[in-house]
Formats: sequence, structure tokens, C-alpha cells
Amino acid sequence: MLKIGILLGDDIGLEVVPEAVKVMKAAAAKTGLEIEWHPLPIGRKAHEEFGHTIPPGTEERLRGLHGWLMGPIGHSAYPQKDPTWVMPPFRKTFELFASVKPVRSYANIPSVHKDMDVVFVREATEGLARAGTVVAGSGEFRPNDEISIGMRVVTRKGANRVARVACEIATTRSRKVVTTVHKAPTFKLVCGMFAEECHKAVKDYPGVKMQDVLIDSFALKLAMKPQQFDVVVTTNTFGDILTDLGAGLAGGLGLAPGMCVGETQAMAQATHGSAPDIAGRGIANPYAMIMSGKMMLEWLGHKHNEPKAVETAAVIDAAVDRVIAAARELTSDLGGTATTQQMGSAIAAAV
Repeated sequence: MLKIGILLGDDIGLEVVPEAVKVMKAAAAKTGLEIEWHPLPIGRKAHEEFGHTIPPGTEERLRGLHGWLMGPIGHSAYPQKDPTWVMPPFRKTFELFASVKPVRSYANIPSVHKDMDVVFVREATEGLARAGTVVAGSGEFRPNDEISIGMRVVTRKGANRVARVACEIATTRSRKVVTTVHKAPTFKLVCGMFAEECHKAVKDYPGVKMQDVLIDSFALKLAMKPQQFDVVVTTNTFGDILTDLGAGLAGGLGLAPGMCVGETQAMAQATHGSAPDIAGRGIANPYAMIMSGKMMLEWLGHKHNEPKAVETAAVIDAAVDRVIAAARELTSDLGGTATTQQMGSAIAAAV
């Protein structure tokens, strides 16, 4: 049995996360996968009820779960310098070190490029250090009003383990090619170490090929011909930028699912934000959250030797493909007229 948490988040999170749960429950019922669901408070609603965006007990209960769905957090609208309004530091707290974000185009959905199918694997706990990636203090400082300095961190452990996640994903795909994106000729130590560890890691994966592309060249190649890439692994900040670029080329953030994984736990978290401008209108696209949940089930199934979870993920994948191909119940950003709930229900029914 898998134990999975439900954290709605803010704004459209209250609309798209329930649709993901609806689809996951329908698929699990079909395959016989047992899931124990754990709703947990977080975000603005948690602050209204408990006086904190991460109330006591939420973090502790997450430690006992296999994974959780994390709705988008509207942190940009949170009051500043108030310790009760914080962005959840779950990546660092739970050592969810790899952010996995697939970018895929669909034939009948408008996009800059067709036949695009790239999986980005981004290191998520190091890089240009900030509050979410350090235990204490900050990676930035200003010695005087004319100078600001930022610190970038790459460790051998961090680089090696994220490279291994990329290689593991590559083994499940037909091309089996990992592209390592960095700028080692310029940043000889930090990018150099990242590249070194990637090439060490791939030696343990027979059949997987690794190639290096410098970050500036990669951005150009991705914009012009993304079909040439399969699995991409890179550092935190580079990955943060490239995944949004990739999503834009494939059709937008509404089509950009994601998850963060650690050694044993996973967090399903769509790439898009909380979109307060459309919250409550029932028009948010649930695709990214649904597919994030699907990704988490697949990963947990492999990690914890639960084949029914892998089967459940495949059922969701096929259902989403059918609904998108039919193009009858899609949200407005995908060219349809369906509400968030109608699209989620259509996918659940297609299961």
C-alpha cells in the first residue's frame, strides 16, 4: 500500500489537485492499487486556520508518507518578512534532490514545435544558494551598496546522484541518450565538477550514451530543434530556466508536469504557479497536476517494487492521451471549452 499526501496549495491548486486525485483514484481502482490518502493543510488556507502556512504536524506527517501531491503555492503574494508566511522548503528538508520535468508536444494542440519529447532532470538542492537550498544564512551578501555577491554550490554527491536519476530515466526510453548541460570551459570548478560526476555516473548504465552541450549552445539548439534531445541533466539555475523554455516550446506551462524525488520519497508538483488571476473561475488546466501525479506513481512503483503503481501510471497516461486526441473536453488554453472539473472527469472516465 502506498501512503500519499494531498496538499492543495493556493489559488488554482484548490481546483487542479482534486482533479488529479480523482483521476488517480479511478486508475488505482481499475488496477487494484491500494492507496492510503492523507490530506494535509498548507498555504493560505492553513494560515487562516492555524496561523502558519506550514502548520505544526504537516512536515512531521509527510515524513511517514511515500509521496505527496503539492499544489502550487502563491508565495509571491505572501506578506514579506513575516515568519508565519513561508514558501515550503520541502526540497531541502526532505532531500528531494532531483526535479524531473518532461516536456511533450501533442499533434492537435498548438505549439512552437511538434514531435517534442524531452525529459529535463534538474538538480534541486544546490546551485545558486538561497533560502530554499541552505540550512542557515544566505548565499547572497552585499559588502557595500555598490557590490552584490552570490554563491554557487556544486558537490560531487549532488551532481552524481542527479546524473544517476537522469541515466535511470534514459534506460526506460528508446534513444537512451543523456545530454549534460553546463559551462565547464568558463566555470571550470563548479561546472567542471558537475560534468565530471555525470560522466562517472553513466559508466554504471550500459547502453546509455552521454553527450555534453554548453548552456548557451543548448538554449539555441533547444529553441530551434528540440527533437534532437532525449533526457537532459543540468544544474539548479540552468534547469530552472530551461524547463520553462521547453514548456513554452511544447505548448505552455499548462502542459508541464513535474516531480521532485529523493532516495525514497517523491513530490508531485506541476511546473506552473498558482495563477491567482484565474483562480475560482474553473478554467485552470488540470493536465500538469494530473500528469505529475502519474509520474509520482510510476516512480514510487519502481522505487518500492509496487508493479500495480507502475500499471496505474500507464492507465492514466493512456487516458490522458485519449482525451487530448478526442479534443472534446479540453480547457480553453488547449483550444476547448471545458471547465477544470469537466476535463478532469473526462480523463477519469477514460480510465
